[in-house]
Amino acid sequence: MIILPAIDLYEGKAVRLLKGDYAQMTVYSENPLEVAEDFKKCGAGWIHMVDLEGARDGSTPNFRTVADVCKKTGLHVEIGGGIRDIYTVARYLDAGVSRVILGTAAVKDPDFLMEAADRYGEHIAVGADLKDGYVAIRGWRETSGLTGMDFCRQMQQMGIRTLICTDIDKDGAMKGTNHELYRQLQQELELDIVASGGVSSLEAVRRLKAEGLYGAIIGKAYYTGAVDLREAIEVAK
Repeated sequence: MIILPAIDLYEGKAVRLLKGDYAQMTVYSENPLEVAEDFKKCGAGWIHMVDLEGARDGSTPNFRTVADVCKKTGLHVEIGGGIRDIYTVARYLDAGVSRVILGTAAVKDPDFLMEAADRYGEHIAVGADLKDGYVAIRGWRETSGLTGMDFCRQMQQMGIRTLICTDIDKDGAMKGTNHELYRQLQQELELDIVASGGVSSLEAVRRLKAEGLYGAIIGKAYYTGAVDLREAIEVAK
């Protein structure tokens, strides 16, 4: 299992939200590149990045920051937030991003999702952000009518390979991981599942690995020191 330490971007800074609430934002670093370089020192091979402004507004105001992290660290970067057309996908991949995550666009524009998947294959992932069992969109501010499992099955049928599944109620809350959700996804789907939200202990990493998940995202637990990233990476191997 791979560990993907996370950098959420807002106005060029590394921040974290509580349960996706933009009004409950904590700034952890004014320099996301320094954070990414620390990830690399700890042995990370991947970074999970989200442009929070982009997710909310459908734009890419933090594009340059993402490109700098790709260029200067040499790590694999996956990026989500505000990616609503094929031009933006191509722009990120040309800048060195390894995987582009489609969230709102995957729900609202399946034709675009299919075009991106057909053109870029494994470089396209889908973000399934779940709130009360339903897929949330537009920076988690709206809920679609799709249940999480139905949506994930649709993604599998469309040929998507990687699914980043976030339990919004757990995200940034430091109250543990929804293991039942990830166990169900792992058992019922033939996808590379990345767990996100509440991965806040080494025990959670061990359980997710034992459940056979492809990856786990560590966010707030890194920034608060609740999880030693180097240890988490070793546990996940």
